Amino acid sequence: MGQWLHWIDLLGVAVFAVSGTLMAYRKHMDGFGVVVLASVTAIGGGTLRDMILDLPVFWVQEPDFLYAIMAAALATILWLRARETFPLQVLLVADAFGLAFFNVMGLQKALNYGAGPFIAIVMGVMTGVFGGLIRDVICREIPLVLKGELYATTCIIGGVLYVLAIELGMNLLTAMLLGMVATLLVRLGAIRWHWQLPVFGPHPD
Repeated sequence: MGQWLHWIDLLGVAVFAVSGTLMAYRKHMDGFGVVVLASVTAIGGGTLRDMILDLPVFWVQEPDFLYAIMAAALATILWLRARETFPLQVLLVADAFGLAFFNVMGLQKALNYGAGPFIAIVMGVMTGVFGGLIRDVICREIPLVLKGELYATTCIIGGVLYVLAIELGMNLLTAMLLGMVATLLVRLGAIRWHWQLPVFGPHPD
């Protein structure tokens, strides 16, 4: 199972690196900018998680994650070179997949190191949203997590389902898939149908 978790974590890093590369393309960045944006998007959330949990930072211990970032960024660049247009929807969908992967992997790592369910869900949310938040701030965009559509909330939903699945005796892989799929589907639904929480503000006259 440990090997499977490692490959899922690598996949999450790669997907978020794709998201960062797509944003760099939209902002017309040079090669160095692409590498920076792909990297902070891919490892920003996991780095924050490990620092808070007082653990060795995952990509320092295992350089495979940096190789995955480079490979994903290069593949995305080659794909973009073959296209004439780039729809924003592609970026949002790539970000949704990265969010789903990193949410559950962050939650699982927190549980592995003794965090309770509530703190683990918080760690999952941080792991999922922080890299994208850094990406958007660097690009002077309003971070997706601060927009009206469901974003961080999707991580909470997926995390709660994951924890409940474990409590009900489901095996680890099934619980992880449930959490990932729930996070992904709710986020994709929010993109498609603009689901959002009530906005806090003054009452209309």
